[in-house]
Amino acid sequence: MMNKHVIAGTASLLMLAATSLVFASDIYKWTDLDGTVHYGDRPAEGAQPERLAIASRPTDPASVQAMTQARAAARAEAAANKAAEAAAATDPQADAADRAEKCAKYRQQMQTLVSSRRVYREDEAGERVYLDEEETLATRQRVEDNIDKYCTP
Repeated sequence: MMNKHVIAGTASLLMLAATSLVFASDIYKWTDLDGTVHYGDRPAEGAQPERLAIASRPTDPASVQAMTQARAAARAEAAANKAAEAAAATDPQADAADRAEKCAKYRQQMQTLVSSRRVYREDEAGERVYLDEEETLATRQRVEDNIDKYCTP
């Protein structure tokens, strides 16, 4: 004779397995008398339900794992970049070289802005978009601010 604990445990295990299965069911949409739209697996009595065609498919474990690994790699890369930036910020020689490089870049941009008859930028397609006077002045001001930021000790 089987032990009643074994029988109860087996029954519990079978119930757990049965409840973990995914069952496809119909989903209905209906509007009540107040005009509120409802969704459910059983429409209300007296409602004019519309059966919705909802397709589902099981999750692909390989794609989930690949997505998880990609996110982890992106987080690790971001952490490495942050650590590198922190290390560069603490290295005075690297900071001085970076400032000097940016200073030269912004001085060159200012020279271009001053010597050009018409100032333009390139859009996403690589086409020239000419700046009006207001945009040109704003660009010059931004470059001057960057020169002040990077070219002064």
